[in-house]
Amino acid sequence: MLSKTAGGLFWMFRYLERSENTSRLLEAGFHISLTRANSAEDEWVSIITTAGAKYAYEAKYKTYDAASVIDFLLRDKSNPSSVLSVFEGARNNARMVRTALTREVWEAINESWLAMKVLLVNPVHERELPDVLNFIKKQSAIVRGALHGTMLRNEIYDFAMLGTFLERADNTARILDVKYYVLLPSFSFVGSALDNIQWETVLRSVSAQRCYRWLNQGEMKPMGIADFLILDRRLPRSLAFSYANIVQHLNFLAEEYNIKHTCHEQAKTIHTRLKTKTIETIFEEGLHEFITEFIENNIELGNQIEADYNFNG
Repeated sequence: MLSKTAGGLFWMFRYLERSENTSRLLEAGFHISLTRANSAEDEWVSIITTAGAKYAYEAKYKTYDAASVIDFLLRDKSNPSSVLSVFEGARNNARMVRTALTREVWEAINESWLAMKVLLVNPVHERELPDVLNFIKKQSAIVRGALHGTMLRNEIYDFAMLGTFLERADNTARILDVKYYVLLPSFSFVGSALDNIQWETVLRSVSAQRCYRWLNQGEMKPMGIADFLILDRRLPRSLAFSYANIVQHLNFLAEEYNIKHTCHEQAKTIHTRLKTKTIETIFEEGLHEFITEFIENNIELGNQIEADYNFNG
């Protein structure tokens, strides 16, 4: 496969995953802002921070209010991570690698992009937000469903999955990190009712609230939630699940091309760490420190994959 094609597939599905992650993040923030009006501004700050857009946002806006944050994350072309921007990026990459995609996948991404342009042509009012976010998540699911239902399980599929799970791991890690350093107003709140509500916000952000309650009889324990999102290999958005898939698809590529690169060892090292850690040792060492190192390693792995497979060649 041409290296540019591999890169196009990788970034097509990375952008697609990012659009869904942003929608989930907005959905959780909007819900909490409605139930905790006194701290609504803090919630919007946390949403922008988690999205990695704090500096870009503050270069344009002086205050954090619902209308500005919603517009910036959904429609603003000056924000490269807005839903409109990343969906356009996904569609442009799909067009570049069109011959590597089935007709169903191409039509799904193209039709979703056209629908997204219509949906987001005007600012989204708060009363419309739930329906808009559901529509965005649905479009992402349609494209992913077309991929899983019609594509060969070959190197094309592997690069698509690598982009998906690298982006997903990054998003879950950032949500966990922001929880303790933005959402929580003071260390004195740790273990309080407010702390538990904020951990529930984390679950909502990755659509894992119902799964967690089902497994834990509704008991909201911070360490249990962190364990679920970091180490539980059954949860599709956990760090452990994401890295099990990253290692698997890199191994498939090693078999396909009969060569292992630096990225294979890097991914294996990160995965081994997730398999051998316990949540108790993570909390003892510091959740923030663990997540910060994980995010840095995840970024380095993404860069190494691009270099090893020469995406720009």
